[in-house]
Amino acid sequence: MSTTHEEDKTGDALKAQRFQMLEDIASEMSSKLVFPTCFDVTIRLRELLDDPDAPIEKISAAVSLDPMISSRLLSVANSVLNRRDGPPCKDLQSAIMRIGTKSVRSLALGVAMKQLLLARDLTDFDGISRRLWTHSVTTAAACSVIARKFGRVTAEQALFAGLVHDLGASYMLYRASQYDELRQRPDTVKHLVYQWHESIGESLLFSLGIPEEIAIATRDHDHPRPVPEYPRNLTDIVYIGNVMAGGHFEWMEKDFDTAAQARAQLGEPYLSLIDDMKTATAELHSALDS
Repeated sequence: MSTTHEEDKTGDALKAQRFQMLEDIASEMSSKLVFPTCFDVTIRLRELLDDPDAPIEKISAAVSLDPMISSRLLSVANSVLNRRDGPPCKDLQSAIMRIGTKSVRSLALGVAMKQLLLARDLTDFDGISRRLWTHSVTTAAACSVIARKFGRVTAEQALFAGLVHDLGASYMLYRASQYDELRQRPDTVKHLVYQWHESIGESLLFSLGIPEEIAIATRDHDHPRPVPEYPRNLTDIVYIGNVMAGGHFEWMEKDFDTAAQARAQLGEPYLSLIDDMKTATAELHSALDS
């Protein structure tokens, strides 16, 4: 039975509840992470897709474990962009062969992130979770556009890093939804997420076995610093993509910090990519939204 507002924890008791959530997250990261089924399936699928010798039959069997991923994959494979003049795909194996394993990897993660952020359990955090989803997609699109323009890493790796750069915030909202008192106090959770999402996100990525360069690339992405004239590595790409997408101001609905804005000033090479970012964002939403 849910706790009523009159029975809400306040003051020191509420602080204790917040710290309990952080302790629970730390405990999970040192043992067995508790993610929704969709995310567990996606992580296993990514490991499989990283194996160049993995047979299509095995990949399609893994994809079929999540109906949402399966349906989106078939829909994308049969879209005007991918179908061209060929017959419609009627099974997962033909869909995977048509769009390629790299696209399957990005699509599966995007679907899982959307399910994680827009799950029914997050109703009490609906505003921030939807803004965070939109921000993650925009950042992923920006990262992929930057990678195509400047190289350094593949567009697919940049897109993946952009999608997971705020995984810590997503996971903290998911875990907060497990506590009655915190569900009734979304503002106090939002403050907690802002303080801890970067460090928790990096630790989560390492715990999940995500490649080290991606985990490191998400480090301190919301700490304003001068934007390099050209991106030198994936860390720069994630940082710049996050700035192009509005940074944490976007999903936290915080007022812009003038000093922070000045430190993170975008130069012409990136401003010229804004239209491409908007196009890529729309395409990514089209692939992920049912």
